[in-house]
Amino acid sequence: MLELAILGLLLRSSMHGYELRKQLTTNLGAFRAAISYGSLYPTLRRLREAGWITEEAGAEAATPAEVPPLTSRRGRVVYKITAEGKERFQELLAQAGPETYEDTAFGVHFAFFSRTDQATRLRILEGRRRRVEERREGLREALSRAAERLDAYTLELQRHGLDACEREVRWLEELIATERSGGQPGQPGGHRP
Repeated sequence: MLELAILGLLLRSSMHGYELRKQLTTNLGAFRAAISYGSLYPTLRRLREAGWITEEAGAEAATPAEVPPLTSRRGRVVYKITAEGKERFQELLAQAGPETYEDTAFGVHFAFFSRTDQATRLRILEGRRRRVEERREGLREALSRAAERLDAYTLELQRHGLDACEREVRWLEELIATERSGGQPGQPGGHRP
């Protein structure tokens, strides 16, 4: 999923590593936890070696006064997507298997739904709904079996999880209805999730 997210962000604009990490962390719901440089830079290297991105020296080389002692004056490396990278991004977007229904993968795919065809969006939304419904049913069963054995706070946490699943199922059903009607979320005639 990191590969898809990086290519999608670079499709929007070229960025250096720090900015990419910041965008991944703040703008894509799947990456709410901070992305480490230990996972970002090896992925960037693999993407470059595959020919999907290129590196360019940034124009912002630091002046001697701005450079802390024992550091380099080298400008930031700016990453840019290639034509092959754009094709790879489209291939990754078209993948709609069971892995795309999980939390992280779903969030990344959803972030780029405007670039995804309708049939793929529907497959992902319906698969995600099934996955969340399964989770919801599991929580319901666990609550009915163990409610009397749980302390009040654990019980409340279980109820919170169940409520979250129910809200997400309703949201997904609205999105699916909007997709089937040909609308877009938030537009007149489309449902607003």
